[in-house]
Amino acid sequence: MHTMIGAGRRLAVCVLLVMLAHTAAAASPPPVELVDDYTDGLALSKFWVSEKYDGVRGYWDGERLLTRGGQVIHAPAWFTQGWPDQPMDGELWVGYGRFAAASGIARSEQSSDKAWHKVSYRVFDLPAHSGDFNARVPAIRRVVATIDQPWVVAIRQFHVPTQAALEAALERIHARGGEGLVLHRGDAPYRAGRHVGLYKLKPYRDAEARVVGYNPGEGRLDGMMGSLEVETPDGRRFAIGTGFSDDERADPPPIGSWVTYRFNGRTSTGLPRFARFLHRRPGGPPPEVGSVEDKSH
Repeated sequence: MHTMIGAGRRLAVCVLLVMLAHTAAAASPPPVELVDDYTDGLALSKFWVSEKYDGVRGYWDGERLLTRGGQVIHAPAWFTQGWPDQPMDGELWVGYGRFAAASGIARSEQSSDKAWHKVSYRVFDLPAHSGDFNARVPAIRRVVATIDQPWVVAIRQFHVPTQAALEAALERIHARGGEGLVLHRGDAPYRAGRHVGLYKLKPYRDAEARVVGYNPGEGRLDGMMGSLEVETPDGRRFAIGTGFSDDERADPPPIGSWVTYRFNGRTSTGLPRFARFLHRRPGGPPPEVGSVEDKSH
């Protein structure tokens, strides 16, 4: 009997240690600002404008890099060597059109040192700074200059005088493969959550949906997935049939997973128009349905 009790206690201790190790691998989600969609009529003179990079949100809490969801990013020691003890908010970026590569590197516990040499950390804010964004912009530049590492970059912040100038800047970014622009109100303090004076402007809109089924392919696609049946967070269902590689059609995102798609406006019934698959969403459900998003700010 005593032997059985002792074995049971040892098992309980092992389970507890596993649970503690799992807990240590994930911190609480950091208090980050979230972007809203751009709307016409903003007083542009009050905003800073920057490029929106398609990477993985990386929050430096003074000791560790965290995803927006609170997962520890296992960057090599040299990557964060000499970083300050004050928080920094930024984007882990590999290059245009390479979000999947950035996500794979950031989420792996065993990414090679060589892989991390492809990553840059693009700093766009200082969450603990007491000033408004007008004051934080030069502070970001000073902090990055002090770090003095070529892979740590202060995202360029600039002003545009008119809506036409804003659209021209968007066109330049899009022409070189960029995702879009971010507008940040200059007199805004850093506040977690949405509706904080932070907006995104893109030539297309992206959104998320949950995979609920498959439609078979025909002709050349016989034997593969023809389109995904998906459901939006508000319960609307539709099919996504373009944007897939043959490999993705042969091994489509599993039912229950979340995907990101791109679209151009909506139909009269409110469904996305010309929906095109972008990639499987690595962070699970979007914030609106109880999770957190790690992709970009």
